Amino acid sequence: MEIVKSLIGAEPYKVEITSNSGNMLIADEPESKGGKNKGFSPKELLISALAACTSATVKMYADRKQWNLKEIKTVIELESDDVSNKTIINRKVSFIGDLDEKQRERLIAVANACPLHKILSNPIEINTSAV
Repeated sequence: MEIVKSLIGAEPYKVEITSNSGNMLIADEPESKGGKNKGFSPKELLISALAACTSATVKMYADRKQWNLKEIKTVIELESDDVSNKTIINRKVSFIGDLDEKQRERLIAVANACPLHKILSNPIEINTSAV
């Protein structure tokens, strides 16, 4: 189980997030929403996780296959469709290296199998309690 903890103090919307592995980052809202833009917004953090997971999963697969994949560039766009009450995530992945079309197609399939993609594309249950 992965666990993160967050703490918000007196500074509006600045959130310190720590992981059990000892890493720390700052989240904040943009100035237009009353924050000071000192870190990623919560939505940026969400799609950053998908971008990181996509890139790492594809890289691990290509390395195991010993394919000539030099770089992976991933761009994630998050949209809200208020009319249909739907969230749309557009992911664009560029593979830099000497790869044929079959390898590129396989890498897209691998991207679609990254753990965060699986989490976000399946039903999610969020349980909230006060402690």
